[in-house]
Amino acid sequence: MCILIFVGNNGETYFNTAALVSGVQNFPKSRGPVVGILKGFAGLGGAILSQVYTMIHSSDRASLIFMVAVAPSVVVVPLMFFIRPVGGHRQIRSSDATSFTVIYAVCILLAAYLMAVMLVEDFIDLSHSIIIAFTVVLFAILLVPIFIPIATSCFTASTDPCDTLEEPLLGDQQGQDPGQSTTPDHGPELIFSEVEDEKPKEVDLLPAVERHKRIAQLQAKLMQAAAEGAVRVKRRRGPHRGEDFTLTQALVKADFWLIFFSLLLGSGSGLTVIDNLGQMSQSLGYDNTHVFVSMISIWNFLGRIGGGYFSELIVRDYAYPRPVAIAVAQLVMSVGHIFFAYGWPGAMHIGTLLIGLGYGAHWAIVPATASELFGLKKFGALYNFLTLANPAGSLVFSGLIASSIYDREAERQAQGSLFNPDDVLRCRGSICYFLTSLIMSGFCLIAAALSMILVQRTKPVYTNLYGKTRN
Repeated sequence: MCILIFVGNNGETYFNTAALVSGVQNFPKSRGPVVGILKGFAGLGGAILSQVYTMIHSSDRASLIFMVAVAPSVVVVPLMFFIRPVGGHRQIRSSDATSFTVIYAVCILLAAYLMAVMLVEDFIDLSHSIIIAFTVVLFAILLVPIFIPIATSCFTASTDPCDTLEEPLLGDQQGQDPGQSTTPDHGPELIFSEVEDEKPKEVDLLPAVERHKRIAQLQAKLMQAAAEGAVRVKRRRGPHRGEDFTLTQALVKADFWLIFFSLLLGSGSGLTVIDNLGQMSQSLGYDNTHVFVSMISIWNFLGRIGGGYFSELIVRDYAYPRPVAIAVAQLVMSVGHIFFAYGWPGAMHIGTLLIGLGYGAHWAIVPATASELFGLKKFGALYNFLTLANPAGSLVFSGLIASSIYDREAERQAQGSLFNPDDVLRCRGSICYFLTSLIMSGFCLIAAALSMILVQRTKPVYTNLYGKTRN
């Protein structure tokens, strides 16, 4: 089982990497929406497969395992010839915004439809033919996005074949700060050590055109001083924020570890809730625990979609660092943990909503942020290292903190009642996860603080990347 799970989960990592890297490289101007949509459907895959299995209506558990093993391969093998970088920065279309809006509408429709189907199937005994009809409609909705690129290509070809707008990738040399001086390709890259020291801080707050003009003037003065021997010129030590990093280069940067630990605390606390959702609902007196599991998967999906969409608005309209959206998501999760801690009426529904949205938003915002700060060239390696934060957080928070506190409370309750040693220890009441939820809420607040530190550190990068778009 260990070997099979190892192989299976690594297979999922390959799917994730291929889809995300290709998607971000093909849509460099729309990283947030692309990552949000891709990660959203990845999170919704379980609910879709569950509906397919319900339609099959087989009592043989082996058939479920066989379907999960075979179905992804059947889909991936024919598509692997199409999923690849195709120079997306040379194919930006004026209709891209409309296309993404349509896909967002389909995503919301799909989430609402799945939620309704799950609730109906849970509370009403339906005939097999109705379940088949529900599944057919589900696949019809899933196929709608495929027609968008087909329609866009046909419409563009018939109206204006030159509708594509060739733009450089964010982070290319055109987007670099004028304070960074490079030599031709055959020579070593050099940078003036005094540029950052001499540049006033208010320069970074100027509009893009004025900022580049001021820095160019400063650079010209430093070049003249360097020629006279008054300024020392040193070899450049690695890339700067917004340029292409290798994993080794990123590992020595404070920004990278701020993202990692913010993700560890935020997503780790969210995954703790997901892992223990069954026991949490049982401790508060709910019998249909699978309903909350289905609900949090839907909220997780909408969080990923919404996180990508709203974080893109922040960077596009205000040229403000994307990590501020992570901080907002973590504050939302902190409130959700408070609801779980006190077990107020409706706490399971509200807490599931807030945790699902916040947790899902992490997986749309963090990959886009990493690609902006550390480049696209080694994005696959950078992204997969950051995903280590998720199981690390779950191991510590769920495996050590939540389980030990739950067992302690269950043993304390068992001591005060007639308890058969052969029975399974169960805890009842909000006290079971009270301390755990408060700890998780505190971790989310710390994660939000780390995200805001990252925001302050990366303001010049986002001003450089997106400020010129606004101007």
